[in-house]
Amino acid sequence: MDLTSLKNTPGARHRRMRVGRGGGSGKGKTCGRGHKGQMARKGHKHKSGFEGGQMKLIRRIPKRGFKSMELLGYLAVNLADLEKFDEGTEITESVLKASGLAKGIHKGVKILGNGEINKKLTVKVHAFSASAKAKIEKAGGVCEVVTA
Repeated sequence: MDLTSLKNTPGARHRRMRVGRGGGSGKGKTCGRGHKGQMARKGHKHKSGFEGGQMKLIRRIPKRGFKSMELLGYLAVNLADLEKFDEGTEITESVLKASGLAKGIHKGVKILGNGEINKKLTVKVHAFSASAKAKIEKAGGVCEVVTA
């Protein structure tokens, strides 16, 4: 098979309709535009969302909702996820983002107590659950709360 042997599927290509070439052509006289009116005039173009002067749908429907940055919560990171860092590492929000544990828009990072930790880590984030703080300190690590 080569490029010269390729053919279109039957019915895939249509001849261009030549408008205004007599009544017998099927598109004579008004050329498929109908009689008079805005759409029959030359130079008319559709604007997206235009509904003939009627109020556009996008303006008719109610606009609801606003997501305040104040209402954004903390991004949860489990203790088990911190196990992948080396002993003595200082873990901050930027370190968590670089490792892929903290994604998206959020107010801050909160460490939750799911899982166990056996490494001595220094964790500097915005919030800790009570169980997470206890487990980190039990392993010999340090918990520091950072303000945004």
